[in-house]
Amino acid sequence: MDVKEALSNTSMFRGLQEDELERILASGKVVSYERSEIIFDEGRPAKHFYVLLEGRVKIFKVSFGGKEQILHMVEPEEPFGEVPVFIGGSYPAYAMAVVKSSVFSVSKEAFLAVIGENPKIGMHIIGILCMRLRQFTRLVEELSLKEVPGRLATYLYHLYQKNGMSKSFVLDMPKAQLASVLGTVPETLSRAFSKLKGAGVIELNGSDVIVLDPTTLEEIAIEGFR
Repeated sequence: MDVKEALSNTSMFRGLQEDELERILASGKVVSYERSEIIFDEGRPAKHFYVLLEGRVKIFKVSFGGKEQILHMVEPEEPFGEVPVFIGGSYPAYAMAVVKSSVFSVSKEAFLAVIGENPKIGMHIIGILCMRLRQFTRLVEELSLKEVPGRLATYLYHLYQKNGMSKSFVLDMPKAQLASVLGTVPETLSRAFSKLKGAGVIELNGSDVIVLDPTTLEEIAIEGFR
């Protein structure tokens, strides 16, 4: 695994010069986690941030009643846990390896020392974080204001775009986890899939999705079912 190449492909570090990437690389280390192993706990002081190199990580919260709400599924070459490190305080949620995963871990002190030596890196990261916050806020607004079929259509259209407009792709997580991400329960999610299938928008075979009508899928993602 070429860790430096993975870091250069990460949104937070994309565009940095070779020597700047070398400084980042020298400030951290690669850590491996087994499936279901916790990377950080909600409420713990934020002393490190991470870049996922291989595997998959879920960011989630647990209610007082023990119900899990997945906030985000982290994909390779994506940073996570970075915001509380920069603003201080504790992690606002849990992070767990969904499968065996490796991450690049950077301590707060080491990274702030790198930024102190090269403020350009800090300005670059601030810009990237602002852009990510804007995208995340827009996605939360879109999902929270829609009925479940509209939320599902939004998510599927996101995957459709992410897979290069390929009309056939595989769901990137089990349906039970997807239900949690969309703020619903598996039974309601199944009905939403059936509604999209009944409208002739998609076909579903297990985890395999075929987009039959991308235009209508986009319309439902934007406007919901009429």
